[in-house]
Amino acid sequence: MLLPYYIASLNIEHAYYERTHEYLPFEGICFADTLELADPLAHTGHTQQAMWMTERNTERVEREQDAKIMVVIGNPPYNMGQMNENDNNKNRKYEVIDKRINATYAKDSKATLNNKLYDAYVKFFRWATDRLGGRDGIVCMVTNNSFVDQIAFDGMRQHLLNDFTAIYHIDLHGDVRLNPKLSGTTHNVFGIQVGVGITVAIRSASSPVRGLHYYRVPEDWRKEEKLEHLKSLGSIADIEWQQLEPDERNTWLTEGLQPEFAGFLPTGTREAKSSVNQDTETIFGTYSLGVATNRDSHVYAFDKPSVEKQAEVFVEIYNQAVDVLTRRGSSVNLDSLIDTTDERIKWTRQVKASLALHRHSQFNASHIRRSLYRPFTHKFLYFDNFWNEEQYQQPVVFPTPITESENTAICLTAIGSEKPFMTLMSGSIADLHLVGAGAGTQCFPYYVYNEDGSGRRENITDWALARFQAAYGADVTKRDIFHYVYGALHHPLYCERYAANLKRELPRIPLVAGADAFREVARIGGELATLHLGYEQAREYPLAHKETPGEQIDWRVGEKRMRLSADKTTLEYNSWLTLEGIPPEVYRYRLGNRSALEWVIDQYHVSTDSRSGITSDPNRADDPQYIVRLIGQVVTVSVETVRLVDTLAQVVLVDPLTPLPA
Repeated sequence: MLLPYYIASLNIEHAYYERTHEYLPFEGICFADTLELADPLAHTGHTQQAMWMTERNTERVEREQDAKIMVVIGNPPYNMGQMNENDNNKNRKYEVIDKRINATYAKDSKATLNNKLYDAYVKFFRWATDRLGGRDGIVCMVTNNSFVDQIAFDGMRQHLLNDFTAIYHIDLHGDVRLNPKLSGTTHNVFGIQVGVGITVAIRSASSPVRGLHYYRVPEDWRKEEKLEHLKSLGSIADIEWQQLEPDERNTWLTEGLQPEFAGFLPTGTREAKSSVNQDTETIFGTYSLGVATNRDSHVYAFDKPSVEKQAEVFVEIYNQAVDVLTRRGSSVNLDSLIDTTDERIKWTRQVKASLALHRHSQFNASHIRRSLYRPFTHKFLYFDNFWNEEQYQQPVVFPTPITESENTAICLTAIGSEKPFMTLMSGSIADLHLVGAGAGTQCFPYYVYNEDGSGRRENITDWALARFQAAYGADVTKRDIFHYVYGALHHPLYCERYAANLKRELPRIPLVAGADAFREVARIGGELATLHLGYEQAREYPLAHKETPGEQIDWRVGEKRMRLSADKTTLEYNSWLTLEGIPPEVYRYRLGNRSALEWVIDQYHVSTDSRSGITSDPNRADDPQYIVRLIGQVVTVSVETVRLVDTLAQVVLVDPLTPLPA
């Protein structure tokens, strides 16, 4: 830990020597946790780090604290939490800085999920800004550049523009997750997986001009080219900056956003969702993210007995820990009490909090529910608030198994995702990552209930009904509106033209011109809903079955994934069976980054979780041919979806140059 401080001090001394040809020791280096210095107790020597500081180091820290700092330069760490609570290596909390972020960046964010605001590099931006106080000054940071365009940072962007007179950002790209064609080791300036940028924020009270300036290097440049280019630029005065004009939603990069989108009818808003007034000016009264378990391998399985067995085991292990804690007393350190190497249980934040409160858990078989885990992939889920990290509003969308027979929800890609927008109807609890790992799923149900399943009520608002009836006739029903929304979200022009808008906010729905067009979109939306909900009852597409001579009959899939041929007309099911004659239009029906068939290929194979050791097996002993039949059914669903969407494309959904009906 000390070496970086020594190197920094030597670099400062050497830079001084190069400029003055005189050597002087640098007396300002401080061995300290910078973020902890935001705590007022840092002045008193009562902070955690002050207890082990040397007296000389403490004097330096106190001198730095008293200085009227005007320039802050840094390359802070940037990691968004740990991947696994069992690692016991989560980001440290800083009460003062976290409260400041909550009161500023988070408070003014419109994003549904803003946990990214507590990444370490964001805390350093907040600390640096506060460290300047009311003084003019400069903050220069080399950081993760996700704050520039991701929706979760809209509040942060707003405050940065308010806190500084001018902001300059150099985008060095390198985010491997957004562009899999890149390599962190060859295209990222630090050899890491996330994008990198350089931000220079200037505050000058005397300057009447405010500005936001942006410069990007070519995304496909290798890191050597990027570093050489930075060296050649010299200073910010020598850069041809692009002047950015943020919109009212604090979006800095507005390329591709269509302005008329703001005039369409909102599917839902955070304000309306939290309002007690049911007659809000949105189409849906409420909506919900899919369930986040944070322990998928433990609480999901293709068969109910496996879920029951897994849940009984981790509930028993947890309750034993509660009993031990109760016997030993509350002074016991929780992390020393639990066995984080036991693969049968995963200790997440919520479960640890319950343990600290000595709360027992009780297995309940009625909590095993059917869930739409990924497109056209149903699994059984242990739907229990104790063991699901976040259930959001799913308990009022599908509170009981009975509600699954009458309720449906339009599930779609949540804002902030870099994955292509998709939508899919669900008749059961949806997983948070239904649309794919790394992306959230928002669900807009037709009905909502009380958590015991009583009090069923339509989720389409009276305001929306009045708007649609005024435009298309008094006979329009809320079910018509629900199907119209589903149809509109599948319209090719809508998905293409508003792709950038859909990454930044929840869908807004345009009104078509004329009652006939409305009826056609609603009709097709209803047919799509029926098709997607009933995919397991669809007729099998007549794929040819080619059996391998000499191989024993085997309907099972194994650990080896099914594989498509180069022309994608043939699917190697297993060593015994190959399915031939897949029509090309199958691949036109895409849900995010994959076609429906490719989702089935991705999910239906035997796999073993690397940490828990739990094996997921989609084969059904009571229905050996289920997966082969499912493939044929999904091919049919795909072909029919493409046919309906092609028909839908003939409807003029909206002319951007024509005012919408009042």
